Amino acid sequence: MIKTAAPRTLGVAPSEARLRFDAELQKAGGGPRRRLLFVDDEPAFELSFPCGTCPLLFRRLESGREKLSLESMQERLTGALDDPDDAGVIDAFGALLPEGEYLPLLLSVEPKLITPGREGDYFSEEQVASWGIDQFWGLPQYPHTPYYRTFETAVDSDAHLYEFVVPMVPPAWNDRQRVEEYLMLTAEGAVPTAVAVSTLDVCQPALDLQDDLSVHWGLTHFLLDGHHKLEAAAAAGRTVRLLSLLALGESLSGAAHQARLPALRAQPRSTRATGSSNGAGAA
Repeated sequence: MIKTAAPRTLGVAPSEARLRFDAELQKAGGGPRRRLLFVDDEPAFELSFPCGTCPLLFRRLESGREKLSLESMQERLTGALDDPDDAGVIDAFGALLPEGEYLPLLLSVEPKLITPGREGDYFSEEQVASWGIDQFWGLPQYPHTPYYRTFETAVDSDAHLYEFVVPMVPPAWNDRQRVEEYLMLTAEGAVPTAVAVSTLDVCQPALDLQDDLSVHWGLTHFLLDGHHKLEAAAAAGRTVRLLSLLALGESLSGAAHQARLPALRAQPRSTRATGSSNGAGAA
């Protein structure tokens, strides 16, 4: 955590926003409606199901092919952004978002690129320890995209915060020349700034499902700008700034959870040793 600002109303009417959170249209005889992140009216990501006991999820869909970058902001964001209440930057990106309450957070992150199913994959490791594998597929949840892990810390004895940065398109689609440019900038000491819209989903496994019943707080940042910056930082083992616009009304968490987030994000990083938990945790 570098700084935080007070929640503020941002965005435009949902019909005018390039990005919006919504549920899919109900089909006759279909199952429960999925919670989705839409980009240009196309479903881009399936998100955690709001049942209270379902596992954390961000799953890229086939129609998720668009970034939401504003080219006019590139030069400004490459330099040092020191104020999470910078009206010019926030309002510019707010024009992409649906109207709502957002909490600006300016974070320092050192991203680690994760390939699903390989070492460090949250869905194959920590989530399996709490929820087990998917009962239908017999496999862990699969996000259908590489993603970045950046931070985690204890909430309390039975709850843990996990942070992710999710690119709108796979890093393999990034322009190689621009990644190299950011590698050179970071080698010279520059700390680029990326921008994301974020959710805080608090998910708790059902009782007696697994030995580890810890509550998972998932802070998930969907990149609006900074795809090349994050890849370069991950490759070089360096930090970037991340201006997070936390969508308070679109998160599966309450005001009490959200009020604790700045202090939790300012804690030292700590990993969780998965194992038996004596209680269901504090949701």
